[in-house]
Amino acid sequence: MSITLPQPQDHEPCVSPRLSPTDHTEDRLRLAVVAPPWFELPPVGYGGTEAVVAALVDSLVDRGHEVTLVASGRHRTRAQHFVQVYEEPPSALLGTPMPEVQAAAIAAEALADLDVDLVHDHSLAGPLLARGRGVPTVATLHGPATGANGDYFERLGRSIDVIAISEAQRRLNPRINWVGVVHNAVDVASFPFVEKKDDFVLWLGRFSPDKGAHLAIDAARKAGRRIVLAGKLNEPEEKDYFRDRIEPRLGPDATYVGEADAELKRELFGRAACLAFPIQWEEPFGMVMVEAMACGTPVVALRRGSVPEVVADGVSGIIVDRAEDLAAGIERAGDLSPFACRRHATGHFDLPVMAAGYERIFRMLAEGSRGLRDLTVARSA
Repeated sequence: MSITLPQPQDHEPCVSPRLSPTDHTEDRLRLAVVAPPWFELPPVGYGGTEAVVAALVDSLVDRGHEVTLVASGRHRTRAQHFVQVYEEPPSALLGTPMPEVQAAAIAAEALADLDVDLVHDHSLAGPLLARGRGVPTVATLHGPATGANGDYFERLGRSIDVIAISEAQRRLNPRINWVGVVHNAVDVASFPFVEKKDDFVLWLGRFSPDKGAHLAIDAARKAGRRIVLAGKLNEPEEKDYFRDRIEPRLGPDATYVGEADAELKRELFGRAACLAFPIQWEEPFGMVMVEAMACGTPVVALRRGSVPEVVADGVSGIIVDRAEDLAAGIERAGDLSPFACRRHATGHFDLPVMAAGYERIFRMLAEGSRGLRDLTVARSA
């Protein structure tokens, strides 16, 4: 059954208020997009950042822009030009410095010969090279804005402009050279809308104490519901957490089904009665919340990080302040409308919304850079 959902009118997409609207009929931009080197784009399994970058690249091409993608693995996006960093993505080395450093060197060599308006860098080491460029470098901060990561982006100063993925992330560190906020997005149409739900609770993510899978099991059990867990489990810290906190809680009503690929993820999101999202840190954005809502599945979450920006409390999910209240939230989620969940995802977190936000920021930066270059040429003449 095909369902056409109206667009919500109560909120505007989250884009910096200083940016004026634009559309894809204007002159195209020539953009270089540098992806993290760890996974292919789009990723086959784990890789939330890579999924966002791949979707953004395709959306920008669809809006008429010329994109050069610098990434590992095969060329599987619609970018007109592709620079391969690694033939085989070094995902097994995730967290080690050398792949990032080598990727930055390869990207720098490739970009030196390109005539582009702007470089959009999603890697960690790449922004270090921004000071030597004659065009703007804008980075999206996908990780925390505090700690060592925040200190690093602070020290980059005004050599780069930084886009936040949530207001919560930006508020945590006002010393970073923020240029705007654009929420992450998914291709909502690629997620199946399911009105009739099963009775199980879903937890999906990376097995880390920060993600709170153990709390999700406890809450589902307290609510008298089955829970299905799916997630990444291959790094030593993840295995330790799973062994110590998850395995003792597994049983007939708590099942681990492995890491979910794109197909299984969509099946689980569609069938679940709700998604449990009991995060234990100020997460800047949680893609699983958007993916669940796209399937018409409400989110039951703790009020931390970007949760209040992503979930419309009482509409597309239930937000609680204490882990002890998650079970009651799971029970209340059954009263929410799957249609409202899907509508919220479509209106705020679909790809056209994200692409328009980035486009406005890119055009502002590129046109400002062009103006400075024109002024320099005029003075030298």
